[in-house]
Amino acid sequence: MKTILFIVTSTNSTGTGRYPTGYEFSEVANPYLYFIDSGFAVDFASILGGEPPFVGYDESHKQSKRFKNSNGFKRLNCSQKLSDINPDAYNAIFFPGGLGPMTDMVFDPHVKEIIKMFYESGRPIGAVCHGPVALLNVTLSDGGNLLQGKKINAFTREEEMLDNHMLGDVIPFMLEDELVKQGAIFSHTRPFEPFSIVDGHLVTGQNPASATQVASKMVQLLD
Repeated sequence: MKTILFIVTSTNSTGTGRYPTGYEFSEVANPYLYFIDSGFAVDFASILGGEPPFVGYDESHKQSKRFKNSNGFKRLNCSQKLSDINPDAYNAIFFPGGLGPMTDMVFDPHVKEIIKMFYESGRPIGAVCHGPVALLNVTLSDGGNLLQGKKINAFTREEEMLDNHMLGDVIPFMLEDELVKQGAIFSHTRPFEPFSIVDGHLVTGQNPASATQVASKMVQLLD
């Protein structure tokens, strides 16, 4: 059975305003259930290990409620520390969003190394919403930047504005702008509508509504 490693944030606040954050619940719940229902196994790691913080749980959301009552959620709350992970045990990695990754995944050396290893070994890498922040600052073995010339999407500048995510107070930088600065070819659809894109074995999604699409396209690559 093929196994996908979810890598989630350990950060519970962001920005100078100490805005409460963590991983976005539906961005773990929806892809997790899609992978499990498609016959894959899922493990969880976080930057610090243990119980990662989350935001956005909605009990009326059927998939979120199902995940919260599952053994998967229990295992997520005992997540492995990323630095203790054996990357060779996994067939793909997935980065959910939430604002937490905007703080702890920008420069984390273990995040950068595992992305480099998966990219250079041709294994799928998925990320959704603010999750593509993990793809910043990844230097490949040939010295190039992972993002150079890659088709990528993520939570857009317009969506940040509509969500009232003020620069500095809530988010440290505009993710869309930084992805483009590092060479990404950024594309998107209208705010908060599903949109995802595949470039080789990189799969990125724009917002929470895109999380299941990312999982679906990763499954196609894994199959």
